[in-house]
Amino acid sequence: MNEGWVYSDRITPAEAGLTVLDFYATRYRHSSRVMWRDRILSGQIRQNGTPLAPDDRLSAGDMLDYHRPPWEEPEAPLEFEVLYEDEDLMAIAKPSGLPVLPGGGFLTHTLLHQLRLRYPENPPIPVHRLGRGTSGVMVLGRSPLARAVLSRQLRDSTATAQDPQSARPICKTYRALIGASDLPPEFTLTTPIGKVDHPALGYVYAASPTGLPAYSEGKVIQRNADLTLVEITIRTGRPHQIRIHLAAAGFPLVGDPLYGVGGLPLPIKPSENGRVPVPGDVGYHLHAYRLTLPHPRTQEILEIVCSAPATLQNPSKI
Repeated sequence: MNEGWVYSDRITPAEAGLTVLDFYATRYRHSSRVMWRDRILSGQIRQNGTPLAPDDRLSAGDMLDYHRPPWEEPEAPLEFEVLYEDEDLMAIAKPSGLPVLPGGGFLTHTLLHQLRLRYPENPPIPVHRLGRGTSGVMVLGRSPLARAVLSRQLRDSTATAQDPQSARPICKTYRALIGASDLPPEFTLTTPIGKVDHPALGYVYAASPTGLPAYSEGKVIQRNADLTLVEITIRTGRPHQIRIHLAAAGFPLVGDPLYGVGGLPLPIKPSENGRVPVPGDVGYHLHAYRLTLPHPRTQEILEIVCSAPATLQNPSKI
């Protein structure tokens, strides 16, 4: 059991006039209206320490706190290998199944919490994210200089992605496994990515004609009658970009529980325990294989490689 958590929300002008129950049931659809009513009636939803009632009306600027009681988190691999480390930055091999940040039922079983335990005086801070089911190289900032420089370089890379001649100070390359495909030896994927409505979650990121530009460059590494191993280098950093781009091209990742052909969420099919697929679910095959970047202090080019799992070296082992 963890120690519980307090989630805070500030009411926007558009939400003013809603009841407390309407706000939570609409904003956080992962729980039913009945479940939110029970939480409110048990005193878990408070304003300035005072429990609220389900029918209390909200005003713009109100700050609400949801005091979630301690809960037993799902299992996750908590150990990780350090691939590179100095006073400014660190690179680790994140295991598949370990979330980077709290969310989706995870609080202490996260990379962020494990970093705080391992480095209590000055925990390294992730400057980018990998999905829970994605393994491989992650870079963490240890100094203010590194965090500022690396974050700026990642933003600049996304902002200038439309220009193929633009500088690419940080280059992230992944390996992914899809089914049988007719993809050419080299290919480019440019489907825009944005928020789309989801009946259970409110929204998810997916292929969207009104989304933000996204650019992925790929090549086929190996293929057989049933599987295709591809290597993808991303020029932008949109949420779930590789999963969405390959699915939008007609080739979802093998084992992806969320995205289907077209890059949109699959129809909801609850599991035996009643859960519906969410972006943090595992089962797909995606690995951050190589990352190159200039050191934020010395500008020396670093190339950090994390060996891929067996299935992403030889698909016949799946």
